[in-house]
Amino acid sequence: MAVENGQRDRKEESEKGSVTPSSGGDDCKSEDFDAILTTLGTGKWNALCYIAVAYWNTVLPYHTIAGAFLSPSVAHTCSAPPDAITPTLILPTDAHNVSFSATFNTSYATDVSLEHDASCSYLREDPATGKIEEMPCTKWDFDNTTFTSTVTSEFGLVCEYRYLRAAHQSIYMGGMMVGACFNGFLADRFGRWTMIAISTVTYTVLALGSAWLPSMGTLLTARFFLGTMHPTSLMTGYILVTEITEIKKRSTMAMLSLSAWSVGASLWGLWAYLERNWRWLQTYVSLFCPIFLPALLFLKESPRWLAVRGQHQKALSVLRVAAKMNGTTLPPTEKMLRIMQEVQQQSKSEAEARSNMPLTQRIVDQVTILFRTRKLVTITIITCIGYFSVAMVYFGLLLAATTYDVDPFMYVAISGLVELPSTINIFVVEIIGRKKSGMACFGLCAVMLLLQPLVPTNLKWLSITLVMIGKLLSTAAFSVMFLYTSELFPTEIRTQGMSAGMISSRIGAFIAPFFMSALEPKYPWAVSVVFGLAAAVAAVSFVPLWETMNTCLPDTVAQLEEMQIPRKVKKPPSEQDEVNAKDMTSV
Repeated sequence: MAVENGQRDRKEESEKGSVTPSSGGDDCKSEDFDAILTTLGTGKWNALCYIAVAYWNTVLPYHTIAGAFLSPSVAHTCSAPPDAITPTLILPTDAHNVSFSATFNTSYATDVSLEHDASCSYLREDPATGKIEEMPCTKWDFDNTTFTSTVTSEFGLVCEYRYLRAAHQSIYMGGMMVGACFNGFLADRFGRWTMIAISTVTYTVLALGSAWLPSMGTLLTARFFLGTMHPTSLMTGYILVTEITEIKKRSTMAMLSLSAWSVGASLWGLWAYLERNWRWLQTYVSLFCPIFLPALLFLKESPRWLAVRGQHQKALSVLRVAAKMNGTTLPPTEKMLRIMQEVQQQSKSEAEARSNMPLTQRIVDQVTILFRTRKLVTITIITCIGYFSVAMVYFGLLLAATTYDVDPFMYVAISGLVELPSTINIFVVEIIGRKKSGMACFGLCAVMLLLQPLVPTNLKWLSITLVMIGKLLSTAAFSVMFLYTSELFPTEIRTQGMSAGMISSRIGAFIAPFFMSALEPKYPWAVSVVFGLAAAVAAVSFVPLWETMNTCLPDTVAQLEEMQIPRKVKKPPSEQDEVNAKDMTSV
């Protein structure tokens, strides 16, 4: 009888339009915001958001890895002035009867003791003293066989200025680090849509404008600010996708939108093959940016964020538009408002508590918000370890592969294509969960890289295969990290938490080249060992975390603390209903 009454009550509640309990198990109740998203479903409105975010992610690789084609290493020789002397080695007639020292004591211009780098300097005779002196080169002749014009050749980024060629690439990463520091706070403070709009418009203007800047200084400045907009658009767009998607499809849609990066990386090689002038190449690929901007007209603010910020009417408006496009019926307004008010109240209580603090203490509290509780400390530290390791491995392998004598256009295209199979992880995370997927990706990547030094030198194909598999697994680990951390951090500080991970990843990307340059000359086998160990550490670091598959996203820090850490993956809805029915029988 108790079971029948319970089933009848649930049926009546459903007919009234109440929120259907989601599949989140004990942690996901009918009063959670995820229950509203479950009722909203996934339809045309969600699809438009997914496509827009995915499209933007295909544009970002063109500038992130721009150095491959805009500022590559180009063969060059010194363009010597007319008074330069071309050295020619002339040995004495009877070389057997002349001592070694006599050969080097000649004062003639062809003295072999005046060996020099013909690409960076030239020889000339001092008219006053008649002595031969080495002069630094100021003009160069570049090999235009592969590229007709590059940043390297146009601005002479060789010899003593070659560090500027590396700066053209690294300064973008520096901008990403700075942008990641502020992106989390700004997106949590002003909203997802607002920051997406600001970042994409600014990125478009800088991408198009920087293609025609006249000096290296202004170009580097523009690339720095271009880099600051990268994490704002990428991470905020990714978080928007996770916050508008129901639980059962959240991981699939979020990871699909992120995998679009590999498509853009593959196409980058094609566009560069078709256009060999760096200014026109950057202009052409940047024209893909303004195509995204009309999407801002139908993209809406995250209703989840609006609820946390207390903007309930705006959240209701967004949900109604979404329900109309999806062809679904929302729960009663009173029911949704009650859920939103409960979520906001928890966040508001914490905000009011902080408002009573002195200004300096509030600033410190804001900076240390990711370390406020034990659970947040665990999530933050492991997030930083994971992002640091995966970025160091990914970009390190990318740099290591360029040492092979391959066509640059083909290499970039293939390196992007080899990442596409990592999308199979979309299904893996739904079968074995986020935690096990992350540990598997990092663990297998570590195995591949640690095995690589053991391969005999005559099996070069096997060595390269192991490295490429490692690169594929690092890409898969990257996508798992994005999904997992977006579900671990609560809504009110989600972008701040993921921004901390982005900062760690940029540090890893910076360190990778230093490991390469320090180890490769004498201990080339150690490169794979270092990257393999980094992946192994990341795999082990996942142990203290809990599974987030089929669980509701926490909206506040308080909700995160109240969550019961699940010991195993939650049961599907049908099985969960049976469990609830059995529980009701005992009441």
